[in-house]
Amino acid sequence: MKNLPELDPLARAHADRVADHLAAQIRAAGGWLPFDRWMEQALYAPGLGYYAAGSAKLAEGGRAPSGDFVTAPELTPLFARTLARQAAQVLQACGGAEVLEFGAGTGALADGLLAELDELGLRVRYRIVEVSADLRERQRARLAPYGDRVEWLDALPVSFTGCVVANEVLDAMPVRLFRWGEASLLERGVALGEGGQFVWQDRAAPADLARLVAARMPPLPGYVSEVNQQGEAFVRGMGTWLKAGAALLIDYGFARAEYYHPQRAEGTLMCHLRHVAHADPFVAVGVQDITAHVDFTAMAEAAVEGGLEVLGYASQANFLMNAGLMDLLARMDPADAAAYAQAVAPVQKLLSPAEMGELFKVLAVGRGVDEPLIGFARGDRSHTL
Repeated sequence: MKNLPELDPLARAHADRVADHLAAQIRAAGGWLPFDRWMEQALYAPGLGYYAAGSAKLAEGGRAPSGDFVTAPELTPLFARTLARQAAQVLQACGGAEVLEFGAGTGALADGLLAELDELGLRVRYRIVEVSADLRERQRARLAPYGDRVEWLDALPVSFTGCVVANEVLDAMPVRLFRWGEASLLERGVALGEGGQFVWQDRAAPADLARLVAARMPPLPGYVSEVNQQGEAFVRGMGTWLKAGAALLIDYGFARAEYYHPQRAEGTLMCHLRHVAHADPFVAVGVQDITAHVDFTAMAEAAVEGGLEVLGYASQANFLMNAGLMDLLARMDPADAAAYAQAVAPVQKLLSPAEMGELFKVLAVGRGVDEPLIGFARGDRSHTL
């Protein structure tokens, strides 16, 4: 594919190893793998997958050329400190003293949350579930000043009371791909072409996928999209262990009517390689990230099925403004023009409708939180789910 960064020899060798592994998986399955199983191996195969091998994934500071993408906590510490305001309200409402973060990246979000919660007078324990060994080590180094208040978990808790945070976690879960044919639904999978390269191949969709998609959108011949059943199972499963508190799910995506809009006919599958976004998952396997946008209606339905309530749904811009981002920015001295400009630029990216402000959403689900959450005081779109 044109305009993609060249891989260095080490990265190229790793991509070749991952490609060989995926090809072996396809052969072992009889020549075809549904895309969610292929994506899972590309991202999470032990020692090989993108999140399971030791490659730099996230740039820090927002300007670094390293990594493949930048998340909001790396852009500015004000993101985490604003989120802490909402976490503090959740903790006070449910009587909890713990935060549980899934996919903690470089540790920037945890660092900012802990610092702001300390400043607010809430000394919490912080738990992290992280599947990437190299990211876990980066987190340990960054969060060392907090000592034994930070703990890494290898499994979900049996019981938890407090605030759960998942920033850009759902989009990295393997998705099933489908395509509407002229007469029926097809499931999209991966096969091997004549030269051993990965190629798309569609087969008749199994009954469970056909029922699921038919309940979410009308037949549109030629339409390609995804369903994130693993993400839905993750959210549904929270109902078994989140005894009181709320989960803040932050990601890019849409409510269902917009997700399966007729004009979004090629789906939302997206890859990230050295800060270049493109749509071909078959290049640089194991070296690039593979994601899909989130159907927030599906996540809200899964939460309710798990016994949780929908506590709010808003654009990231509205959520951050409601939770006090501008108050935190006002702490800075505008007389220091250079420092102030440096702080304002990433905030504009967080809030701008043309950047992250509108594409990213915040969905809050939970139980035992009776008061309205501050992050959804204005612009709550729960009625659109």
